[in-house]
Amino acid sequence: MSVKQKLTLVIAGIIFVLLAANLMHQWTMSNTILERQAGLYLTDVTHKLADGRSLAESMNDRSTGNGFVVEGVMEMSAFKMVDHQPLLKYGTYELGDLSQELESIQQAEQGEASIKDIRLGDGIHALIRYARIDDQPVPLVVRVVLNLEYVDRLVHQQVREELIVSVILLVVLTSIAYWLLGRFFRPLDTIIWKVQKVAHGQFDDMIKVKSRDEFGQLALQMNNMSKNINIYMGKLKHAFEENRSMKDYLESFINHTTDAIHVVDLDGQISSINRAFTQMFGYEEHEAIGHKLSLVPPQWMTEEKKAIDAVLSGKLQPPLETMRETKSGEWISVSVTSSPIHDSNGAVRAIASITRDMTSRNKMEELLRRSEKLTTVGQLAAGVAHEIRNPLTTLRGFLQLQQQTNKLNIRHVDMMLGELDRINLIVSEFLILAKPQATKYEVKDVRFVLGDVMSLLDSQAHLCGIVFDSHFSSETCYIACEENQLKQVFINLLKNAMEAMPKGGVIHISIEKSKWGESIITITDEGCGIPDEMIPQLGDPFVTGKEAGTGLGIMVSQRIIQSHRGTMDIVSQVDVGTSVTITLPGNVAEEELAELPGEQDPVHSIL
Repeated sequence: MSVKQKLTLVIAGIIFVLLAANLMHQWTMSNTILERQAGLYLTDVTHKLADGRSLAESMNDRSTGNGFVVEGVMEMSAFKMVDHQPLLKYGTYELGDLSQELESIQQAEQGEASIKDIRLGDGIHALIRYARIDDQPVPLVVRVVLNLEYVDRLVHQQVREELIVSVILLVVLTSIAYWLLGRFFRPLDTIIWKVQKVAHGQFDDMIKVKSRDEFGQLALQMNNMSKNINIYMGKLKHAFEENRSMKDYLESFINHTTDAIHVVDLDGQISSINRAFTQMFGYEEHEAIGHKLSLVPPQWMTEEKKAIDAVLSGKLQPPLETMRETKSGEWISVSVTSSPIHDSNGAVRAIASITRDMTSRNKMEELLRRSEKLTTVGQLAAGVAHEIRNPLTTLRGFLQLQQQTNKLNIRHVDMMLGELDRINLIVSEFLILAKPQATKYEVKDVRFVLGDVMSLLDSQAHLCGIVFDSHFSSETCYIACEENQLKQVFINLLKNAMEAMPKGGVIHISIEKSKWGESIITITDEGCGIPDEMIPQLGDPFVTGKEAGTGLGIMVSQRIIQSHRGTMDIVSQVDVGTSVTITLPGNVAEEELAELPGEQDPVHSIL
């Protein structure tokens, strides 16, 4: 039911109540007026009797002021009161019961006139007037009975007429109210029509605004809102299509990429994986989602924790080459890229990891290394041939000279021995670089390894006027290393620093431990320095700044540091000095540390 119909019913109800109240009022007023007129008629009759007329004359006289109801007089009675008991003297007494009217007659005897509205024995509606007349020879009490049937018919007729008029008024007023409400609510119906159109996604139909009242303003705003919603919906649909297309593209990319992708929450539980994750690690989706998987081997937990802490702190992390463990227990070499996933408030709620299987690439790199090694061997062979040719030419010249003179020159012999030593040095360094090295990694404290090297070279440094200034961390700096190879690196670096300081000076040596557990070794001299254009070439064979150097020492040192998964950076300034920084990872398992014997302070061991 519409609002218009409801309001029409309300108005009709109000009209009905008002008309009903008016009808009841008319009914009551009609009865009251007619009964009052009947009472006045009886009063007129009694007054005429008091004027000396006979009862018979009064009953036949119909010319009173209220004679329109005189036809309703049914009976007149005149009682003489004897000891307060009525005795009929004139008229008749057939309608009524004297015992029931005795009290009213006695009250009239006392001078109290009264009127009673009663129903006679046969159900006739009647009005009885009791009054005392003192002007007769004997005081009488007159009783006049008036038939009200005629009065009732008049009242009923009037009520019917009023009822018909009320019904007509109700219908007419209700129709007028319905029509007026229809006119009033017609703009609202148009607005509702527009709202329904908008609800069904139809924004083109506009409301015709014909007025400037509140409904007109509302219609105008509805049109503007519809236009804005239409524009917004167009943009929203376009954005939705773009998002759906991008979502399909990303899902296709994620599910068809060969890289394993998985998302873990801050508690370490996996919330999402792709197909490549199942293929790489062997875990089905129901085995991974909502579970914590042991993908990181114990030896690499420290490195993994460091990477996760870096991601949570907002640092951009490069791909991390590490090891992962599959469901079958197999270890695979992988490259892991981790990135944070933020919520709407910018807080990190999960970490997404992209894992790439590096097995094939490592095999390819091994082939490349072998190829590069062959190339390097060719370069080394050419360099060795060139470096050896000069000493051999010198030896040949001295030998030919002695053959010709047939004399042994001791000075020439010393020079030939020097050339032979140079040839031996070149061949030794070549063998160190070229021959395969059997490596067995052990957990060592790098402070003690470097301390042993400093003790070995300390006496030579004093002879050259050089002092070692060492600053070692008080924390243990355990690393997994091949001790002899690492000592060889430190010997090469310290010898280079000593050779760069022919006039003596101070070599600053420090070992620090980063918050990630890495050991950072820095060796800084005060020598002649290295030109900027030569630094990128360091590590190439026979690239050196020393007159008698081969450049193979730095090349060997770089290869050893790389095999230890570390880095070596060289910074130099001419006539100021050179600083070499070596960073070695500290990913050592706790069970390996527990097996280490107690060692003394490396600083005291050096001193």
